[in-house]
Amino acid sequence: MSRIRQFRWSDYEAVAEVWRAAGTDVVGRAELEAKLTRDPELFLVAEAPAGPRGIGGAVMGTFDGRRGWIFRLAVHPAHRRGGMATGLVAELEQRLTNLGCPRINLLVLPDNEAGLRFWQRLGYLPCPDVLFTKPLATSPSS
Repeated sequence: MSRIRQFRWSDYEAVAEVWRAAGTDVVGRAELEAKLTRDPELFLVAEAPAGPRGIGGAVMGTFDGRRGWIFRLAVHPAHRRGGMATGLVAELEQRLTNLGCPRINLLVLPDNEAGLRFWQRLGYLPCPDVLFTKPLATSPSS
């Protein structure tokens, strides 16, 4: 089993490689820095015995005091089907529980059949909610 621990800035390039290999957009340093000022203990990495810089997977969580959210669960294709994603989620759930979080939400695109099956296997239930989003203008330094 992989060792799961809190993200460190020295992990950034390895995590970015995991995101790229998994087909996910890379979170920029400025955005990530803002996230880490709030709840750094909820950004986790899974160390892998072999692989890019020893990081095989990552997950970001957040807690606003009412609900927890899971974002950016990604496992490098070379490390899939070994329990890494399940371990990352279990550790994040435990940390959210320790913070008093009563419910966790996450988003999965409807055409991501493997993702839908994964989350349902872990006990997450689909909701018929309608998602709304509004991009906000960001400063040029972002």
